Amino acid sequence: MYILENKTLKIAVKKIGAELCQITSVKNKNEFMWDANPAIWGNHAPNLFPIIGALKEDSYFFENKKYTLNKHGFIRNNKDIQLVEQTKNSLTFKLLYNESTLKSYPFKFEFYITYKLTDNFIEVIHKVNNCDVKPIYFSLGGHPAFKCPVYTDENYNDYFLEFEQEENSLRHLINMENGLISSRTQPVFNNGQTIHLKHDLFNEDALVFKDLKSRKITLKSITHGNILSLNFEKFPYFGIWAKPNGNYVCLEPWLGIADHEGTNQNFTTKEGILTLEANKTFTAKYSIEIDNKHLF
Repeated sequence: MYILENKTLKIAVKKIGAELCQITSVKNKNEFMWDANPAIWGNHAPNLFPIIGALKEDSYFFENKKYTLNKHGFIRNNKDIQLVEQTKNSLTFKLLYNESTLKSYPFKFEFYITYKLTDNFIEVIHKVNNCDVKPIYFSLGGHPAFKCPVYTDENYNDYFLEFEQEENSLRHLINMENGLISSRTQPVFNNGQTIHLKHDLFNEDALVFKDLKSRKITLKSITHGNILSLNFEKFPYFGIWAKPNGNYVCLEPWLGIADHEGTNQNFTTKEGILTLEANKTFTAKYSIEIDNKHLF
């Protein structure tokens, strides 16, 4: 485990999967991340690459060949990721393509993820280098789980999400049997800016959005006000999820989305897939801001 700490925050990142696993106030010890209770959901913040969510039949086709790839790809729980740079306020991890990745993903790549701590901000910076002689295709995203409630005098229903703009985006429902995006949608906002958290909100899996106007979402407590905000400029898709019995909420910025039920499984035309030409680099970042009033 690797630690970054300043006068305000302490964060920890696991080597396996380069997974952010702790965000703690230095002064009052408030903790903001889910504890990964294995009886409920044993993760903190998996990194998603080169796919988001599930593939139809866990497989896709590229150049007429079938490949198998598990849900969310192969970064999470990956033991081959290496710390390649550490500074006073940042940690950078790298996964280079190898024999194992080429079996499920026939592209030569370098995947980097950097955590940068500045005051009460954590930047999560993704970089993908195309090391191949052909274009590579990929998606990437975050899956951080934030603790709800933070304080012992609250319960889960005291929390809500506030969006920076009024929204009318529809939720795209997931087929619970196969994890794929269905053709069914459901209104969530009705031109509002909030979603109130309750455990049964996630009885039909994640809330998946394709066209949010907001680029910032704030987790708020009825009792204690703003807890934290997630900023996600370049991520067109967004997921909100928790296990129905879990005291946390995942705020998930995505560049990509799970397969639709009607997909033809062609990887190059998959919805949300990114294309990166040979010898080119792609970068994207999101950030987490912890409200200062919970740090002192």
